[in-house]
Amino acid sequence: MVIVEFVVVPLGEKSLSRYVAEVVKFLDRRGVKYQLTPMSTIIEVSTLKEAFEIIGEAHELMFKLGAERVSTTVRVDDRRDRQVHMEDKVKSVLEKARGG
Repeated sequence: MVIVEFVVVPLGEKSLSRYVAEVVKFLDRRGVKYQLTPMSTIIEVSTLKEAFEIIGEAHELMFKLGAERVSTTVRVDDRRDRQVHMEDKVKSVLEKARGG
């Protein structure tokens, strides 16, 4: 599994919720496992290639929605030794934080 955090920002916009909502709809249509956070979107996919394809489409979606300039930031967690899912990472941290 590849876990990827990304932020797609149409520059010059005061409110981004309309744009983020369209990205969420796009991810739902694609059947992508994702987690929306207040500052970014995290996806879990099989390959890095798939992740970049999805993020590229989300980036292009901003232009289709009328943006004239778009900034996209990506952070990748790609493990090859074992499969780790988004919820596994969160669970591990919370267990340690709570003394487990």
